[in-house]
Amino acid sequence: MSTRIGIMGYGNLGRGVECAIKQNDDMELVAVFTRRNPSTVKILTDGVKVYSASEVQDFKDKIDVLILCGGSATDLPVQTPEYAKYFNVVDSFDTHADIPQHFEKVNKSATESDHIALISCGWDPGLFSVNRLYANCILPEGKDYTFWGKGVSQGHSDAIRRIEGVKDARQYTIPKEDALEAVRSGKNPELTTREKHLRECFVVLEPGADADRVTHEIKTMKNYFDEYDTVVHFIPEEELMEHHSGIPHGGFVIRSGATGWNKENRHIIEYKLTLDSNPEFTTSAIIAYARAIHRMYKEGQRGCKAVFDIAPSYLSPLSGEELRRTML
Repeated sequence: MSTRIGIMGYGNLGRGVECAIKQNDDMELVAVFTRRNPSTVKILTDGVKVYSASEVQDFKDKIDVLILCGGSATDLPVQTPEYAKYFNVVDSFDTHADIPQHFEKVNKSATESDHIALISCGWDPGLFSVNRLYANCILPEGKDYTFWGKGVSQGHSDAIRRIEGVKDARQYTIPKEDALEAVRSGKNPELTTREKHLRECFVVLEPGADADRVTHEIKTMKNYFDEYDTVVHFIPEEELMEHHSGIPHGGFVIRSGATGWNKENRHIIEYKLTLDSNPEFTTSAIIAYARAIHRMYKEGQRGCKAVFDIAPSYLSPLSGEELRRTML
């Protein structure tokens, strides 16, 4: 039986979810919901309609999982606990510092309404989180390092676009090579946030906007830019479209550790992603986890979950017997 999916929001993530559904035979797209005028939103799937976000509650018995495709800065903190009252939901909330608070709010909503919710799903947080957990368990004596990029951060780009006077923006996260090589060599350096990454921003301003004010708001934005070396470029819209229209990304999770009675043997665990499309990869992960929480819901599980709480076998459309035969 197919998992019936609803998409809330049809930007880069919403389109990515739609594409991922096409590649999974046990998934069915039921409806797309938007805050825009539905008549102006054209989707790829034949026979599926676009509705106003205000109509979503009419689908309470027609959707198994509602996937929330809003931004972490202002959308998901409100939307996820609200929609968890009516649906099983998945979001990609990625403001790491605020995840515990977000979890508590969503857990209260989902538990009281007899639903299941998954927050912070994607690749970081998400797949990188799982790899950090595995590596810590395997090498308890060691240090963790996470590097992102080079690539476009959707969350950080969205945060810039929320600034008054910004028409459009792309933000690239770039690992600092000297820090990356020091980690790979097993030196276990103590690195500050600023020492690991550079953030480079390409911004298109609205006519008359104050570039100095926008620069200051970007560089001092808490949880996004204030702890990083940040470079801001103001460019024409045509240049942004020509040179920065793609959304590549990637990164590394590295655990440097030691084993042996006297910690004489060194080990490096490295997990790497190189992505042509950040939103399409993120939503491919989301769809797999949507399958998982639908299964868990049918088993009677409720409340908010993180990726740590979901067994890998729940992600696959294959049976346990098929997984053991083909992948174990």
